Amino acid sequence: MAEHGTVEYATATGNDLPAHEATYENFVHLAFVGTFLVINILLGLTIGAVADHWFIAACVIVVSILIGLHGLATGARAPIVVMTVLSVLALGLTA
Repeated sequence: MAEHGTVEYATATGNDLPAHEATYENFVHLAFVGTFLVINILLGLTIGAVADHWFIAACVIVVSILIGLHGLATGARAPIVVMTVLSVLALGLTA
């Protein structure tokens, strides 16, 4: 049977907490930007299919993808949120 002694994380080898926290922050950022990117693409498809404004829909989708890639590369979260607000406004104006 295994020993049930006290585990000491401070002296354990391979315990790289800063690397774990950085990986978690990268995952949260990817999930945030990815979620808003999918929302923007769906809003663009809604503008095209429901309102039948395919040029505006294509612009929303392409610009959203570019802003999403920029956000992933730089770590910025605000531009994709602003693009989502603009996409909702575009949907409201075309519907």
